[in-house]
Amino acid sequence: MEEIKKFIPTEKITLFRSCLVSAEYPGVEASTKYVFDKLGVEYVIDRNQSCCTGLGHYYDIFDELSTTALAARNFSYAIKNNHKQYVPMCATCYAILKTSAKNLNEKEDVREKINKAFRENGLEEFQYTKGDIDPTNDITHVVDVLYYLKDKIPEHKQRDISGLNIATHHGCHYCKVHYDDTLCGYRNPEVIDKICEVMDSPALKWYDQKPRHCGGGFRQRYANRDLSLDATVDKFLSLHREKIDVLLVMCPNCQVQFDRYQYVLEEKTGDKHYYAVLNIAQLVALYMGADSYKVLGIQTHTVNLEPLLDKLAIEYNPKGDTLHVTEE
Repeated sequence: MEEIKKFIPTEKITLFRSCLVSAEYPGVEASTKYVFDKLGVEYVIDRNQSCCTGLGHYYDIFDELSTTALAARNFSYAIKNNHKQYVPMCATCYAILKTSAKNLNEKEDVREKINKAFRENGLEEFQYTKGDIDPTNDITHVVDVLYYLKDKIPEHKQRDISGLNIATHHGCHYCKVHYDDTLCGYRNPEVIDKICEVMDSPALKWYDQKPRHCGGGFRQRYANRDLSLDATVDKFLSLHREKIDVLLVMCPNCQVQFDRYQYVLEEKTGDKHYYAVLNIAQLVALYMGADSYKVLGIQTHTVNLEPLLDKLAIEYNPKGDTLHVTEE
């Protein structure tokens, strides 16, 4: 499938923080910053940023108008900072922010209602003007930046990861919400796969259930746990049949489903085969030599990642210092 070139990375990025990343896998943010620093990406993180409302939005706690108003507020800081290339670490943030920008640009009644609320509450600085943010070119996922800078990644190689058997899982809120903005296909998504290729560690081109979602479904995981896990089982069993070492994800919600619930799924299915679950930024950081504990944050994972480090012959110190790579 022909790749859709939707943007060129700028040097003025706002790295949009994720509630789930911060709460569940802070090593994803640390790894993203580590990789961006290595690649020379200029970015800022604005302390005034609020949540995208993803969790609340899909629980029907935040209606679309409230979500869009919060997005307008967040966009105002990126514009003020002259770093309006908005780059979320979470696929849900990505989808919601794009939808909010489209609503603000295309729905005059929504835009005016939000601007009126800002004016009436002394928040004129947050008012949105049509076209302030281009949802296609100004809102992109971390994986998009890594994809467009992928040829620079091998320049920073510190570890050989070519022996890993990798499968990729692309977040549905990246692939299945804004189809026209999805890089490298959405029926058989490959943007993470392309990044793996430059690290000489190609992922499985195809496996049964590859396009299937993780089953998390936000509210379903908590309100209908058995239904959520049933939706995960087929993909889980497929990954086991492939005897993978690593499942790569791009969304913390997917990471929660496959990492936090891996032992539950093993018990449910009776099928046990160890595999690690990493965000793509974590694997790139590992490849570049990042500390497994201080940067990747492997101590926050449910599935122990030390067997993966052993497979890669990486000596490590659980107190937080990766020592060195054992040379063959």
